[in-house]
Amino acid sequence: MKKKFILVGMLFAALGFGKIEAQILSDKSMGALSKGVSGFTFSDADAAALAKKSIDEMDANNPVATPADGYSIRLDRVFGKHITTEGVTLNYKVYLVKDINAFACADGSVRVFAGLMDIMDDNQLLAVIGHEIGHVVNHDTRDAIKAAYKKEALMDAASSQSGKMETLTNSQLGQIGSAMIDSKHSRKQESEADAFSYNFMKKNGYDVNAVESAFRILQNLSEGAESSFMTKMMSSHPDSGKRADDAKKKATKDGLYHAYVQQKIDNTAPVKAKTTTTAKKTTAKKK
Repeated sequence: MKKKFILVGMLFAALGFGKIEAQILSDKSMGALSKGVSGFTFSDADAAALAKKSIDEMDANNPVATPADGYSIRLDRVFGKHITTEGVTLNYKVYLVKDINAFACADGSVRVFAGLMDIMDDNQLLAVIGHEIGHVVNHDTRDAIKAAYKKEALMDAASSQSGKMETLTNSQLGQIGSAMIDSKHSRKQESEADAFSYNFMKKNGYDVNAVESAFRILQNLSEGAESSFMTKMMSSHPDSGKRADDAKKKATKDGLYHAYVQQKIDNTAPVKAKTTTTAKKTTAKKK
C-alpha cells in the first residue's frame, strides 16, 4: 500500500475479489433482484454473508498479525471484553500496515491497522473502534453493501435473459466491490456513529474525553503534510474539528470534561523471561 492513509473502499478496489464465487442471497431475494427493484429484500443475514466473503478475501490479501504479535496482544487486551456489543457478535484482527484506518463490516468483522495503533492510546483506540461498531449496530454497513449489491444486480438484470441468478460470479463480486467505493456512509450516519462511540465509552466506564482527543489527532493530521489526501479521505465525514468539539460539549454537559492526556502506547509483545539451568557439579569420590 503506497498511501499513508487509505479508505476501506480502496482496499476493496485493490483486491478485486479474484477467487470468490458463491451463492450469497436466498433464491427468493435472487428472483426479486432479477425482476427489478419491486420486492427487493436484503436482510441482515444477506449482508453478513456477502460481507463475510469480502472480509475473507481481504484477510487473505493483507498481512494479518498473528496472535503472538504485539499488536494482536494489545488489541485483545483492549477490545477482547467487547466481543458481543449491543447484540452484535464481533471478530477482530490487525493488519500490519502503516496506514491509519479501522473499519467494520456487516458480519461483525472489525479490522484495525497498525498505523492507527501506533498513534492512539488504548482509550483513543476504543473511541475509534466504538465508532466503527456504531456503523454495524446502526445497520449502516448493511445499507452500504445493500446499495452496492442492488446496483450490480440491476445492471445484471438489464443484460440477462435468464430471469434468475444462481450464483455471484467473480466478475460480479468485483463489480460490487467497486460499487461499494461509491457507497460511503452519509454525514448523518457518521455523526450517529460518533454519538454511539461516546455512549459506548461512557457506558463501559472509559474516559469519554478520549473521543475528543482521537478526533483532534485526525484534525492535526489533516492540517499536516498529508493534508490534501486527508481532506479527500474525510470528504464524506463531518469535519474532524467539529466532531471533536461535539464530543467535548457532550462531556461538558455530563460533567465529565477534562483535558485528555495521551497515555503510553506500547505495541510490543511481552518478552518472555529466559530460563537458565544450572548444571550440578559432581565430584568423584576417592576409592
